[in-house]
Amino acid sequence: MDEWTERERPPDASSASPATALPSQVGVPPLPAWLVPRPRLTDRLCRGVLGPLTVVVGPVGAGKSALAVEWAHTRCAPGPVAWVTCDGAEEEPDVFWSRVPTALREAGVELPPFPDVLQPETDQPDASVRDLVTAEDGSVHADAAAERPVLVASLAAALAARKEPVVLVLDDFQPEAGSPVARGTARLLRHAGPVLRLVVLSRRDPPLHLHRHRLAGELTELRTADLAFDDRETSALLAQHGVEVSRPAVSTLRRRADGWAAGLRLAAMSMAEHPQPERFVARFAGDDEAVVSYLVEEVLDGQSPEMRRLLVSTSILEHLNAELATELAGKEAGAQFAALVERNSFLQYAGRGWYRCHRMFTDVLRVRLRHEAPDLEPGLHRRAAAWLGEHGLVAEAVRHALSAGDRDYAARLVVRRLAIGGVLALTDDRLPAELVQGSPADDLGLPGQPLDAEAGLVAAAAALRRGDEPACAEGLEFADKLLAEVPAEEGDRIARCRLTHAVIRMAKDRCRDPEAARTAAADAEQLFAQVPHCLLADRPELRALTLSVRGRAELRDGGLKAAEASLAAALKAAGAAGNVVLRRDCLAELALLAVLHGRFRAADELAGHALRPPLPASTPEAPLPPSLHVVRAWVALARHESPRARAELARARSALRATPDPFVAGIGSLVAHLVGVMDSGAPPSAEAVAALPDGAGWLPHELRRPVGQACAASVSAARVHTLRAPQPAQRAVLLGAAAEEERPPVESLSAREHDVLCRLAQMMTTEEIAADLYLSVNTVKTHLKGVYRKLAVTRRSAAVRRARELELL
Repeated sequence: MDEWTERERPPDASSASPATALPSQVGVPPLPAWLVPRPRLTDRLCRGVLGPLTVVVGPVGAGKSALAVEWAHTRCAPGPVAWVTCDGAEEEPDVFWSRVPTALREAGVELPPFPDVLQPETDQPDASVRDLVTAEDGSVHADAAAERPVLVASLAAALAARKEPVVLVLDDFQPEAGSPVARGTARLLRHAGPVLRLVVLSRRDPPLHLHRHRLAGELTELRTADLAFDDRETSALLAQHGVEVSRPAVSTLRRRADGWAAGLRLAAMSMAEHPQPERFVARFAGDDEAVVSYLVEEVLDGQSPEMRRLLVSTSILEHLNAELATELAGKEAGAQFAALVERNSFLQYAGRGWYRCHRMFTDVLRVRLRHEAPDLEPGLHRRAAAWLGEHGLVAEAVRHALSAGDRDYAARLVVRRLAIGGVLALTDDRLPAELVQGSPADDLGLPGQPLDAEAGLVAAAAALRRGDEPACAEGLEFADKLLAEVPAEEGDRIARCRLTHAVIRMAKDRCRDPEAARTAAADAEQLFAQVPHCLLADRPELRALTLSVRGRAELRDGGLKAAEASLAAALKAAGAAGNVVLRRDCLAELALLAVLHGRFRAADELAGHALRPPLPASTPEAPLPPSLHVVRAWVALARHESPRARAELARARSALRATPDPFVAGIGSLVAHLVGVMDSGAPPSAEAVAALPDGAGWLPHELRRPVGQACAASVSAARVHTLRAPQPAQRAVLLGAAAEEERPPVESLSAREHDVLCRLAQMMTTEEIAADLYLSVNTVKTHLKGVYRKLAVTRRSAAVRRARELELL
């Protein structure tokens, strides 16, 4: 015992009341040898008992009592610790109110004699406690005698008169709301003043006006998630049983048990006898015999038939709410949902009215469902799929449809909700892997199977995801035939199927056949107007794919402005969809567009963003696009880094063999020619370089001038690098010397113009530049005009950007 329980008992402790002679479960339990130290939680309890109310709520076997026992022996309590072990929901008022004073006296708290709780309270209370006896509204409850108001009021008055705090621990405290025990305890807590520090251990929220205490900042809460074991505690528990496994195995076991203390203890006991503990961890789940027996005896056997039906029927769900629970279990059992949430700590709130059941408890319930009513499981999955599909939760709905063995309904769900992006991996919201697995024969070739267009479309998308393009084409052709047979009255269904068809074609052809992809994108844009706007708003991946295909085509047609707008919008939509590959491809195309404008620094930044974050290792089918290599090669050329440029061009040629792109191949050939020109040691004039694209038949006429200017700018920038001094202080000198040898890419800036340019990059105004250089404003304006003319720009921002591209800053 701790220092408080070792105090000398008060003289009247043994004779104050016959109630103290009753068998009672009082006193702090001894510290068990098997207890796993949990200082992170005992510290929270130490802080919690500085306030009036601390509740520790968790399911059976969560370690609530063990935690409180460990805390009670840490000697950090602010006063004596009285411990009462209750009888759960079966708590009798007389027994409870005999234990509380006894526990307080056992802890060394001096209390006056109280009425015998086994006798009716017939005497009128004294004036000093009369106000405490009545309820808050001035009335007296019908079962006030069972509430023992005189005893509670006397006890509250005795505690309020103390100067030193008292901690009262109520273990397994589960009275019903409004019961005499609940009302009496709430009254005691309210009237005992700041002296009483109540710690409640329960499987559900105790009926002690928690919201009131929470709003007042007087409540400390430890719940199921807090009580869950972490990896360190799991490892310590296993060590107690002589079990040694690797860290990954410890983490796996903890995740499978959801950190549930009893489940981990049962697993450790089994692992101690198992010849291969690591293999045991891989198979451990809620269907373990020891776990099933424990939870059935401790939880399920005590439930009413309606509650048991509710628990078992909803066990197929990962998340549930009241409406879905009623859909599966029926109205009579569904009416128990509120009581289930209130009483069962295995159910954890997930937000917005949804709850998640503890993993191991779910496994046990599923075992009971398979044993007790295996024929009901497919029907439960079908009803769950229908409800979830109607409420837009497509991934979960598809999972339940597949669990029910209804692939056709799963396909209809995918197409009706325009969720084909989940099959094609266009979004982070992936659909179950079972939808992608399998062969085309499984989806399309079963004789007598009632197939429809949706099944063909999903089979085509799944084949494309697997990399089987012939099967994808077969599925699209199959879907076309079935769509021709759909009645015209089903216009909405036809539009959704046609849009899904166009999306699959875009995904298939966007890298291999740009013209076909562009046709599919045009079809998709027309079909967008025929489907609900709210549904499209939830599918940003569809617009992202369409805009990226359109922007790519516009760029190759020479429409640089239109391409930039389309690609920027596609980039935004790809980010919203969480599609890393599509985001990377949009950035690569924008980088190509920037380099064609001669904006090498901007192109380099976009190319860098395209590589961040790196793609997951599971995407070997999506290598870097060839355009990204060509952009990096051109930027290397502008920096006169010929080896790097040649290496990037080699990578581009390799990528182009897998995904041919005549436009990018032509740009790569042009860059390779420029690298050879620079390495020859006798580069031609800027005019000759600018004329190189004129003979390129693969280049649209609208792009020849900007591409020529970009070629000249890159060669000029490369020559600047050869003229730059190794030290920044010598830059202006070398710029002046270069003018005497050969005309640089731009007319050399004077030292004063360079000074003005540097201050321009610092966002200084004309007046500020003049003051800083001790020049007149008119002189600064003259230098600015010279800078603009020599850099071939008309604005300050353009001058700074151009100077940075040429690395003059």
